[in-house]
Amino acid sequence: MTALFALATALLWGLADFGGGLLTRRIPALTVVVVSQTLAVLVLGTVVLATGAWTEAGPQLWYAVGAGVVGPAAMLAFYKALALGPMGVVSPLGSLGVVVPVSVGLLVGDRPGLLQFAGIAVAILGVVLAGGPELRGAPVQRQAVLLTLVAAFGFGSVMALIAEASTTVTGLFLALFVQRVTNVAVGGGALYASVRRGGAALPEGGTGAVRAALPALAFVGLADVAANGTYAIAAQQGPVTVAAVLASLYPVVTALAARGVLKERLRGVQAAGAGLALVGTVLLATG
Repeated sequence: MTALFALATALLWGLADFGGGLLTRRIPALTVVVVSQTLAVLVLGTVVLATGAWTEAGPQLWYAVGAGVVGPAAMLAFYKALALGPMGVVSPLGSLGVVVPVSVGLLVGDRPGLLQFAGIAVAILGVVLAGGPELRGAPVQRQAVLLTLVAAFGFGSVMALIAEASTTVTGLFLALFVQRVTNVAVGGGALYASVRRGGAALPEGGTGAVRAALPALAFVGLADVAANGTYAIAAQQGPVTVAAVLASLYPVVTALAARGVLKERLRGVQAAGAGLALVGTVLLATG
């Protein structure tokens, strides 16, 4: 079950990142974060009311608040990096954040078997190679790499925090709701500050362009929420180290989506990396 939920996380995060990256090429990144997370709050709020999840409020929700504070900064940095592109290079570097939850898992006592340790090493190497990044070049490329590394640390921290925010399914609904409300508050504050400094909150098409993009924004927000949920379940069902590494395969999904939709070409090293990531997945799932 750990492998199943973690791989579902990778699929959902990969598609959410692809959609978010496309949206930030025509809508300011902060607006994408705030609107997509607001839509997620509306849906999660309905779920919390329907399931009575609010009755499970407790001190563990501070982990969700922490994830909600870190998340918008990580998403903003990552979406900006994806907008600079190419997605097939930026997205795999973002998976380096897996180091954070893996380290936490080892510290709290996770002890994967020898085969799973091999799978962790192979999968991480594969994900990094799947980007085939060239770190030399124009300043824009270096800026994209720096933004991605900042985002990676933030994503890894969110993974570690959200895994501690609940112990039941209904409690998870509440934790995700609290996380998203915090996301909106932090992201909204950042958007307000940006506008005060002269930044743009709306694209060239104004509110009409945002309204037209609402289905895509809703998909990004809800896919990201669902990914957080499936990851939390995966981390509760089995070793955090295994769940984190399998979930970190999401860049392969983003790269393949970019290949299929945007016709971005995969270099030889990227194809080899994708293959290694799959081999690592098999080792983790069967170890």
